[in-house]
Amino acid sequence: MLRSTLPLIVLAFAAAPSFAQWKLDDAFKAAKPEDLKDVESTPPPKDAIVLFDGKSADAWTKKDGKSEVKWKIADGTWEGVKGHGDIVTKEKFGGKFKLHVEFRVPYEPTNKGQGRGNSGVYPQGRYEVQILDSYGLKSGKNDCAAIYDIYPPKTNECKAPTIWQSYDIEFTAPTFGTDGKKTEPTHMTVHHNGVKVHDDVKVEKDNTTAGMGGDPSKPGPILLQDHGHPVQYRNIWILQIK
Repeated sequence: MLRSTLPLIVLAFAAAPSFAQWKLDDAFKAAKPEDLKDVESTPPPKDAIVLFDGKSADAWTKKDGKSEVKWKIADGTWEGVKGHGDIVTKEKFGGKFKLHVEFRVPYEPTNKGQGRGNSGVYPQGRYEVQILDSYGLKSGKNDCAAIYDIYPPKTNECKAPTIWQSYDIEFTAPTFGTDGKKTEPTHMTVHHNGVKVHDDVKVEKDNTTAGMGGDPSKPGPILLQDHGHPVQYRNIWILQIK
């Protein structure tokens, strides 16, 4: 009898951690009810380029620029796969644009700091807006919605883990003179769940930690970071601004 039931017990135990990452337990206490409510999804404007529609990864490649993306797509969501590596858009973007990204982080209560739901969104592959489970924390420059290691968000607007959130990133690329010298740095405005947490800040660095680097005077892709956590994405689009 024991031998016949043991495989079932082992299977259930093995599946439990994965399931638990997307389900809050009784130990989790939300500060307010709206923190447990998904952000309302924002459909792309008429002239936007849809980068992820919940169905296809055709707009993306691995960071090497040629390999197929094999993150998991299911039920309109896209989940990062540990060890897969960062992914980038095939198209590159310069000038001024608005990038919309919807995401959610897993529930990893036994992890701490940078070990909880870590990922990131990099306009031009160079300037990271951090993704992290920073719910309920006093945010620093490495927490969720920070421009990584440069500016902390003005306020912590995180929803609870497992709950859908959004970034709207208004990005203006740096400008350079004919002599190749920078005349104006990158500017970024970031709305986290509809609240402005960075207001046209100047980003003097040409490449934040773990960015792709490259010539900052040239367009770059949008990069989503694989930091070893099953962060999920949906509804990603970009609107070029003239």
